[in-house]
Amino acid sequence: MPRVVALSRYPVKGLTAEPLESMLVQPDGRVTGDRVLAFRFADAAEPEDRDGLDYWPKAKGLALQDFPALAALRTSYDDASARIRIELDGTLLVEAGLDPDGRARLVQAITDFVLTTSDARRLQRPGRLPLVLVGDGETSRFQDRPQGYVSVHSRASVEALAEELPLRIDDRRFRSNVVIDGVDAWDELDWTGDVRIGDVTFRAAGPIVRCLATHANPDTGERDAKVLTTLTRAFDQQEPTLGRLLLPGWSSAEGEGGGVIRIGDEVRAH
Repeated sequence: MPRVVALSRYPVKGLTAEPLESMLVQPDGRVTGDRVLAFRFADAAEPEDRDGLDYWPKAKGLALQDFPALAALRTSYDDASARIRIELDGTLLVEAGLDPDGRARLVQAITDFVLTTSDARRLQRPGRLPLVLVGDGETSRFQDRPQGYVSVHSRASVEALAEELPLRIDDRRFRSNVVIDGVDAWDELDWTGDVRIGDVTFRAAGPIVRCLATHANPDTGERDAKVLTTLTRAFDQQEPTLGRLLLPGWSSAEGEGGGVIRIGDEVRAH
């Protein structure tokens, strides 16, 4: 029986995952605490950038596809105290809350870090500095798509891809909320209809077309694996695809649905 083997959320868009033992899927289909903060470019302050924004294009701020060095950071977020802790190579880079002083410290630390990396020239382009840390730390609103979703891939698909690459890769490159095992490689791409994980029912949506974020080594932040061209050439894909999206299998307009997913939960799909 297919089961959940890993769960993750990403409190700050573009930064590293927080591994979880369980996660709460909200009535809107998003994961609680996932993408609740983002570092926005200075020139991205548009009228729609306010509380309640449901769609956050990657071009508006720091994202792994353009700033691979971010993968080397280790990020944790304490929901209760609304404090972010960011480490580099086991050393504390910054820890601060979301008050104005804390936000300023976090922005300065991230700016200083990126400017020491090979990604510095991208950050120095006109209109990008100063960065602004946006988000209330509670509302999950900085996804790449307007509709709430949970992302999932199988460990077997990553292993199949790894066999075609000249180096070891793992699940972290693909930044999914849910990783499953117990299915054959690419089986998740054939899902249709309902997908049940534990006690939560989703409906299978589109496959996930991957971007350059997957080229970044999750330990060093260096681009060291040609994931995109390997997916298209070795597996005859029209677009580089790994994993898929799961949308709410309930009416989120009624304010009901969602639930808790746990490591070890069974996965049932068609």
